Amino acid sequence: MKPLIITVAPNGAEVTKKDNPNLPITPEDIAEEAYNCYKEGTSIIHLHARDENGNPTQDPETYNEMIKLIKQRCNIIIQISTGGAIGMSTEERRSPLELKPEMASLTTGTVNFGDGVFYNPPTLIKSLAQEMKNLGIKPEMEIFDVGMIANAKKLIKEELINPPFQFGLIMGVPGGIPGTIKDLLHLVESLPEKSMWSATGIGKTHIPISVTAIALGGNVRLGFEDNIYYEKGVLAESNAQLVIRIVRIAKEMGRKIATPDEVRELLRLKI
Repeated sequence: MKPLIITVAPNGAEVTKKDNPNLPITPEDIAEEAYNCYKEGTSIIHLHARDENGNPTQDPETYNEMIKLIKQRCNIIIQISTGGAIGMSTEERRSPLELKPEMASLTTGTVNFGDGVFYNPPTLIKSLAQEMKNLGIKPEMEIFDVGMIANAKKLIKEELINPPFQFGLIMGVPGGIPGTIKDLLHLVESLPEKSMWSATGIGKTHIPISVTAIALGGNVRLGFEDNIYYEKGVLAESNAQLVIRIVRIAKEMGRKIATPDEVRELLRLKI
């Protein structure tokens, strides 16, 4: 099997310090968390920005500060979010792309998201894909339900996305595809040729989905955006603590851990 690619989503847009006091919020805290995860085997950091009050923001200056501090510490691959938070405008969501990170998320469909709706109409999806292509940014197509794979295939057919195609399978969000092994197999079997993929399970589905992804030869995403607990009722002390566990499990299953430069080669990232 190819080396295991570990992506960390350290804070997301919905989790607060009330949920887990260890949540990194400031650019300095996020950069330090990225570095600690990198030391334990993480190749990609999936970034959401927060403002001085801890609220989600797509402000390019805040992203730029995070990226600068991370690059001062380590060689990890930067993947920014274009999802932002529910209710953000199209221009807000796309604005950090001007920083030309190596990667960015691209959600390929609309999905109920708890009590809200994560709205991604076809015109927005296509325009973000075109902008990423123009800027040389590798999209990770975020999949919250199986129909989003069909939308991604349409982008591929229109040559808006170049191979290898990177998919992030995000499972167990209320309103999206459940975080079951059966559903993971269905998603993986639905992917187009020349695809690479990672999977994450929200909350209690995290470990079953992660272990299954490792066994199938896929990759994993973890972090406080998806799961704030180390075990039932016990909050995780840090994102790095979650990385350490998944690295141990992967090695026991015979999977080598990929370095950022190995991932750059596998995904053909434009540096």
